[in-house]
Amino acid sequence: MVRAGLTTERLTRAGAELADEVGFDQVTVSALARQFDVKVASLYSHVKSSHDLKTRIALLALDELADRGATALAGRAGKDALTAFANVYRDYAREHPGRYAAAQLRLDPETAAASAGVRHAQMTRAILRGYDLMEPDQTHAVRMLGSVFHGYVSLEMAGGFSHSAPDSQESWSRVLDALDALLRNWPAT
Repeated sequence: MVRAGLTTERLTRAGAELADEVGFDQVTVSALARQFDVKVASLYSHVKSSHDLKTRIALLALDELADRGATALAGRAGKDALTAFANVYRDYAREHPGRYAAAQLRLDPETAAASAGVRHAQMTRAILRGYDLMEPDQTHAVRMLGSVFHGYVSLEMAGGFSHSAPDSQESWSRVLDALDALLRNWPAT
């Protein structure tokens, strides 16, 4: 019998909260069962495995990020759009470190194609239209932006910039200025 009140969505959200508290790598069906004070077996009618739970958390995180990105980009173009989009990633990682880590989970091709990850790429390409980049340069730029955003955020969250001046925010602003300048003057292929 299914325990009253437990649903796949509730377990996914609880798993996401747990990821933010203890780290995405620590999220398991067993840990979630302990949180709800139920037997592990009672959760298997809602999630197939710890990997299934983690995939659901990743999809939730991608949805949340895409929704925030869409809101941040509304009515913006050029550097303003680039900065707003970058700040969505940085702010989300700070607010939800476990979910942000979940958003990096490698998904199988079918799940990835149906995920909000597609919206992320579409929004990035929309930003790049303001820089007048054509293919294959646009794809290179999408990859560059994702790498820079994720790399900076990951290093910052790991404390990599906390030991010296200037403040990390100042460096972040300079990185975004440099990305804008590069995109405006993208080298011809």
